Amino acid sequence: MRSDERGRTTGAAALGLALLLAVGIWLVSGRDPGTSTATSPDPTPSAGATSDPGTDPASGLPYVAAADLPPEARDVLRRIDAGGPFAYDEDGGTFGNFEGLLPDHDGGYYAEYTVDTPGSDDRGARRIVAGDGGELYWTADHYASFARIRR
Repeated sequence: MRSDERGRTTGAAALGLALLLAVGIWLVSGRDPGTSTATSPDPTPSAGATSDPGTDPASGLPYVAAADLPPEARDVLRRIDAGGPFAYDEDGGTFGNFEGLLPDHDGGYYAEYTVDTPGSDDRGARRIVAGDGGELYWTADHYASFARIRR
């Protein structure tokens, strides 16, 4: 450590100031200093949500009511029910679940479907993933998170 002309330790003063600043921010924010403040897109839409939908016991994922999904997602659900037609060649293709966020099944169990994102010039990040058992999952952030669709 260096000392200034008056004999004070400047490194210790800087460390003390940094510690005071961190504690002050923590007190103002009301958060645990180890808690991340970064957010990721919420897999469930907040606008128009009717109530806490609960958690799917099979997957541990939150439920989202089909009625609370964006209109483009509800349209894709109708197309899945009807067997098509779908907007993209990739729709109905195998979803590999490489992220491991959905219940584990043999390859080919899940299929993915594109949900158009208004204003996007490509397929966007929104998808519905369908399991062979009839279960449906919603992701608004290209597989970073999922919610189980409840009809």
